[in-house]
Amino acid sequence: MKGYGGASVALCYWIFLLGAALGSLCPCTDPQLCQPLTGSRDFEVFVFYTSGKNWKMYDWSQVTTIALFGKYDPELLCFAHSKGARLVLKGDVPLEEIVDPKNRTFWITKKVELAKSQYMDGINLDIEQPVLKDSPQYDVLTALVQETTEAFHREIPGSQVTFDVAWSPKCVDERCYNYTGIASSCDFLFVMSYDEQSQIWTECLAAANSPLNKTLSGYEQYITLGIEPKKLVMGIPWYGYDYMCLDLSEDNKCTLNKVPFRGAPCSDAAGQQVPYRKIMKQINSSITGSLWDDVQESPFYNYKDVKERLHQVWYDDPKSISLKAAYVKARGLRGIGMWNGDLLDYSNDLIAESQTKEMWKALISEPALPSLF
Repeated sequence: MKGYGGASVALCYWIFLLGAALGSLCPCTDPQLCQPLTGSRDFEVFVFYTSGKNWKMYDWSQVTTIALFGKYDPELLCFAHSKGARLVLKGDVPLEEIVDPKNRTFWITKKVELAKSQYMDGINLDIEQPVLKDSPQYDVLTALVQETTEAFHREIPGSQVTFDVAWSPKCVDERCYNYTGIASSCDFLFVMSYDEQSQIWTECLAAANSPLNKTLSGYEQYITLGIEPKKLVMGIPWYGYDYMCLDLSEDNKCTLNKVPFRGAPCSDAAGQQVPYRKIMKQINSSITGSLWDDVQESPFYNYKDVKERLHQVWYDDPKSISLKAAYVKARGLRGIGMWNGDLLDYSNDLIAESQTKEMWKALISEPALPSLF
């Protein structure tokens, strides 16, 4: 690993500032739209943007924050600000590269200046790297969050710094972070309540990507640590997993090929992620149609591929999402969001249009919530 050395740091820094200055002209027709947003809303709807122009069809009556995980689009910035929604950077860096405090400061400085040059409103830290409690990276990660938050809040008044965490704080995928320290250091945690099959320790079977009981147990674990509910935003999946079955029993148990992940003998890597828009088109040609699992509170279906191999697809739909949204309201969480905003069908097809509308609506639905916590 190469560090950032003295003279080269200074040279790179000044070149960076020069580039930022040259690109700092407000891209909006109304210069006021280049002002950082300083207000906050009582309820967050946090959307990850990845590509294209689908953002024009988002439900902007709900959106409060867009996390930019795709190419910067000045038009998106201006539109988001016109709707009172923040646009924030993605932040990711190999932790071994920032063990040195000087390197960490340099990285943070670059991110702050980039946000300023693009008139953005903060940063979403998406690290997701394995960290053990006795490793140097354990304290480094907490320091990164704290120092990033301090820098952004100081340099961009009203800016937002958030951190993405796994569905549970119990060392999921070897992410043994200082969760209480991180939560207290940033504005809130985005809890990625999906990929909950990333480590399968029991029988190697296809199962829900975000089963209700398991999902809600994760939030109770965070809260038990002492993290306030208002520091937690629930992340839900707008995608599912397509698993090819080694065997499919009459009671719909789909046995999977064993694909280990970070110590677990099986994982969701045995399947493939599939967007909601594709799922909705495939259901009609499946051999079962949409089925519902009463234990996991999730939908699924079975189909045969062109080679006559059996598959099982687990996903989330408005019904399963609305149950989670009800918990968000009942438990007083900070809000809800999804990975990602571009996985729905935003075409002019009337059926797709209705399906997309229902998925957005589910984020704020309030059905009766079963006694789950």
